[in-house]
Amino acid sequence: MGRLRTDEFDRFVSARWSALHHLARLLTGGDRHRAEDLLQEALVKLWFAWPRVAEQAPEAYVRRVLVRAAARSARRRWWGEQPVEEMPDPPWVGDEAAVVDERTRLEAVLALLPTRQRAAVVLRYYQDLPERQVARVLGCPVGTARSLTSRGVARLRRLMTESVEPTESAESAESVAPVESVESVESVE
Repeated sequence: MGRLRTDEFDRFVSARWSALHHLARLLTGGDRHRAEDLLQEALVKLWFAWPRVAEQAPEAYVRRVLVRAAARSARRRWWGEQPVEEMPDPPWVGDEAAVVDERTRLEAVLALLPTRQRAAVVLRYYQDLPERQVARVLGCPVGTARSLTSRGVARLRRLMTESVEPTESAESAESVAPVESVESVESVE
């Protein structure tokens, strides 16, 4: 029976790793290393709970653990700037596809949202969960989840219009396309 448990768990992790890692990355504001740590912590907890949740909803269980761990982690540690000896080279505008640039920008601005607002927006629009399920994962009433989501999207929209990408010259500033991805977030509803 132990081998069957291991095989089922391995299949689940193999199938859902990419999506769960991306969710963790969004919840941590784009920090890949913190996301990997959070996902590892969540999967360890899932392993011990596997006999209980394997037949029900293991992904929902992991999602809830990730959201709670991200909130705990944000309260516990300071994740601000760290001094470095050399400044990194600024990104070149136009070197990457516009979609990748926009996603990177969105992740950076998402990191500026408070933890619960970020979690609500990510769960509602990236994970495409209904409001009731978002509220259940966050452990709050549906009205609170709606409020967190609404305020998060409004602040996200404001930050996206205010944010200016670093540019080397006025020519490259003219080549930056206006942000439209926040509007597509609302169309998911």
